[in-house]
Amino acid sequence: MTSAIRRARLRAAVIGGSVLLVAAVGVTAAVGFGGGADRAEADNAAPATATVTRQTLADSETADGELGYGATRTATAKLTGTVTALPATGSTVRRGQALYSVDNEEVVLLYGGLPAYRTLAPGVEGADVAQFERNLKALGYTGFTVDDEYTGSTADAVREWQEDLGLAETGRVEPGRIVYADREVRVESHQADVGDLTKPGQAVLAHTGTSRLVTVELDMDDQRLAKRDAKVSVKLPDGRAVGGTVSTIETVIQAGAAEANGQSGDAETKIEVTVAVADPKALTGFDQASVDVVFTAAERRDVLTVPVSALLALAEGGYGVQIADGEASRVAAVTTGLFADGRVEVTGADITEGTTVVVPT
Repeated sequence: MTSAIRRARLRAAVIGGSVLLVAAVGVTAAVGFGGGADRAEADNAAPATATVTRQTLADSETADGELGYGATRTATAKLTGTVTALPATGSTVRRGQALYSVDNEEVVLLYGGLPAYRTLAPGVEGADVAQFERNLKALGYTGFTVDDEYTGSTADAVREWQEDLGLAETGRVEPGRIVYADREVRVESHQADVGDLTKPGQAVLAHTGTSRLVTVELDMDDQRLAKRDAKVSVKLPDGRAVGGTVSTIETVIQAGAAEANGQSGDAETKIEVTVAVADPKALTGFDQASVDVVFTAAERRDVLTVPVSALLALAEGGYGVQIADGEASRVAAVTTGLFADGRVEVTGADITEGTTVVVPT
């Protein structure tokens, strides 16, 4: 809750250095409408009260989420030819396996975050060389040093790899023959059919990760909820709740919806949060589904709280509460903490559990 909202909710009129409680009830009578009997009844009505309670206070918010396999990526062709093989949708492709084939030659999946963008050959140096050599070693090929230099020894190992794949043994690695992903992938859908002609830049298939994840899109105003490694609760369609952890946070820009004149509306900036579920077995039976994700931005355990509406703005600054003590009452200054669920954490010399406070109405 912003300080502006709090001030708007809690503002009280201050006259001559004292706190003036302004209530909606009885305002009509005060300006001369409604009759004396109504005024007397209002004056004699007992004020509303509440008790200071000790509890755990949590600033939480529920957002809509989608259960699936995380972000979808598209594999695009870098070769001109004919698509001759595609893996089945829903299948898993691992390092060293064919993601698809062009002209009956495999395009192989490797692991890494840097896309293949140039031909690797003896004399080439760089981070892409080191990434490729790590994969080559992981696939069981030896005789070279894993570093950022593509040497003749690397080329010899590549020829062995190409022989095993049934490719021409050139010792060079063209970017169209490999595709990088962070880890093993699940084939989400086909963007081309077997027999289709391909050209560089043409989409061949879409893929995701293999782990079940929950994706949530938050408005920028809810950025406080998006904290990496934060614990969340995921409410499944059958009513069960499972724990989860925020694993990734990305800022994404969504294109605006098409308007009546055919133009696109303003783009929106969103925060895309990915949540990993603690017990994947709890998701059995759900493929893709809508879920509720409960984020907790802040939590205070074992604190004293009062309703937010019990707070009074003090003339000297800060806040106080009106303590009801029999027929008498007094105003006690308090220090506020976390605001959540219509209550606020308070501390003060006169504030103890069970204390009765007046709640202006």
